[in-house]
Amino acid sequence: MSRLFSGTKWDRPPTCERCGQPESACACPPLPPPAPVRLAPETQTARLKVEKRAKGKVVTVVANLDPQGNDLPRVAATLKAKCGAGGTVKDGTIELQGNHLADAERALQAIGVQDTNREQRP
Repeated sequence: MSRLFSGTKWDRPPTCERCGQPESACACPPLPPPAPVRLAPETQTARLKVEKRAKGKVVTVVANLDPQGNDLPRVAATLKAKCGAGGTVKDGTIELQGNHLADAERALQAIGVQDTNREQRP
C-alpha cells in the first residue's frame, strides 16, 4: 500500500537549500538581509519650506524625498550638523528647528540633490 505523498517533497523532511542537510542539522549561518534600494540623489527634487508653528516657532521642512529610496535619518543628521540645529524625521519629511533654508539647500546640494524648490512663508 502506498501513501498519498510518498516520494514527494512533502514526504521527506525539509532540507537546507545551501548545504542539502536536513533543516534540523543545518549549520549554515543566516543570510544577511538584502541591501535596501537607494535612489540616486541627482534624480530627486527636494522641497524646502519654512513654516511657522504654534507659539511662534519657525521650522525648516525638507519634503518630497522618497523614504524608501533614502536613508532619511542619515540625511537629517547631515542637515542638522551643517545647519547647527536640532531636528527630526516625521512622516517622511525632515524638520529642522529654525530658519535654515539657505544652509539646508547648500547641504542638500553637497549630498548630491541637484534640484531643490524653495518656499519662504513667514
